Amino acid sequence: MSGIALSRRFYEHAVRPLLGGRPHAAALLGEGSEVLGFDDAVSTDHDFGPRVQVFLPAGVPPPSFDALPGTFEGYPTVFAATGRNGGVPCHHVEVTSAGVFFARRLGFDPAAGQGSAAGQGSAAGQGSAAGQGSAGGLSLADWLLTPTQTLAALTGGAVFHDPDGELARRRAALSWYPRDVWRYALAAGWLRVAQEEAFVGRAGAVGDDLGSRLVAARLVRELVRLAFLIERRWAPYPKWLGSGFARLGLAATAGPPLAAALAAVGFRDREEALVTAAGVLAAATNDLGLAAPVDPAPRAFYTRDIRVLHAERLTVALTAAVTDPGVRALVDRLGGRRGGPIGTLPGTIDQVTDSTEILVDPARCRRAAPLLGLSAGADPRP
Repeated sequence: MSGIALSRRFYEHAVRPLLGGRPHAAALLGEGSEVLGFDDAVSTDHDFGPRVQVFLPAGVPPPSFDALPGTFEGYPTVFAATGRNGGVPCHHVEVTSAGVFFARRLGFDPAAGQGSAAGQGSAAGQGSAAGQGSAGGLSLADWLLTPTQTLAALTGGAVFHDPDGELARRRAALSWYPRDVWRYALAAGWLRVAQEEAFVGRAGAVGDDLGSRLVAARLVRELVRLAFLIERRWAPYPKWLGSGFARLGLAATAGPPLAAALAAVGFRDREEALVTAAGVLAAATNDLGLAAPVDPAPRAFYTRDIRVLHAERLTVALTAAVTDPGVRALVDRLGGRRGGPIGTLPGTIDQVTDSTEILVDPARCRRAAPLLGLSAGADPRP
């Protein structure tokens, strides 16, 4: 049984009867491979068992769960889990409120400042059309300082009961970037590719095969993360990045050359596979209609015998299309490389760092604002 299925049955048959008719919502969100739907038999060796979050309105007294059964469908209901209750065995029915639960994981409540309808407003002031996401109470800093793995964990999982829409409103607010924030993240992702795409051939040409392979692996990771951005899916944490990518539509066309780049013995084959994959993703970026299209065909890196996409062309096109005042001000403040049109974009928090110790800590993410070109403590509302 999957963790989500176990959690649903645990809620329905063991937890809900103990709530005594209290108004509530219930779900399995946040941490855990099962929330992302990647759990398997191996996952049950630690931090796994019947668990659920119960969300109570303000003023509603919490129930007692002393009457929970000792086991549920073969799993103990009291067990130790890493990072929970100091490692001391306990039941895993988390009783909280929706606002507190989301704020603890994000550093803010995504429902704060929302109107009565979810999906009001966007970073470009363009409403809540499909694919633009919902701005609600989120600032530009909120979007850029929140890791995609956190957004994946809060918009994934399963909601079992939500009669007042408390969870739905928050999950809708986090569904996707507003349009110009999306442009900015894509532009920064392509800039990361541009910064290293020539190094695969350059390192290989001087006999540094290991260096060529290392750069190729870095570029494959960046291209995989771009595929998530293109398909409007939040990228999970590294353990499940490849598994999540395999579920994307782009995996059918971009996946084989990405795998070939990692498996290639010679740097020429490695380079060819990378420009093929980059071309597929560049064409898919064009298809989004977010910016003027860019020719996805590979080309020479200046006069050298090195083939690249010249991915900075996508960065220029995407940033040129930004009109939202907040995002535009950020791009302009960051400035262009050597005063030219290629923006010096650090991007989102997980484009700036892949440190787990930062990405799982909302307070540390918020303190990284200056690294992203945001003022410390600033709250630039789109």
